[in-house]
Amino acid sequence: MSLLDDAKRVRENAYAPYSGFKVGAAIRTPSGKVFTGVNVENAAYPEGTCAEAGAIAAMAAAGETEIAEVAVIGDAPAPVTPCGGCRQKIAEFAPRGTRVVMGTMGGEVLDLAIEELLPHAFAKAQMES
Repeated sequence: MSLLDDAKRVRENAYAPYSGFKVGAAIRTPSGKVFTGVNVENAAYPEGTCAEAGAIAAMAAAGETEIAEVAVIGDAPAPVTPCGGCRQKIAEFAPRGTRVVMGTMGGEVLDLAIEELLPHAFAKAQMES
């Protein structure tokens, strides 16, 4: 089973009663562990969370701090890409070259490195004196 399959499977658990747009995400760490997340909407619309953020939170809660690969999937005509905020969240834990595989329920796939999704990401090195 691929990481995109993991994202597709968990997508069904998304809580999207307002938009109806379910998204699933899966993250693999260098240790081989897989963490998943779904989007969770809220009646106070900006208070929802993205699938990628949920998977990253699960990873951090388990004590893992590096992303080796990411997969994101939704039911859309083109591959579902992480929002800007989630691109930054992924970049926090993903070294250059980390693959982000984005897909549709119909099987279309887009595979990019994190630096292609977020060139010139803000990083902790910029905060060092």
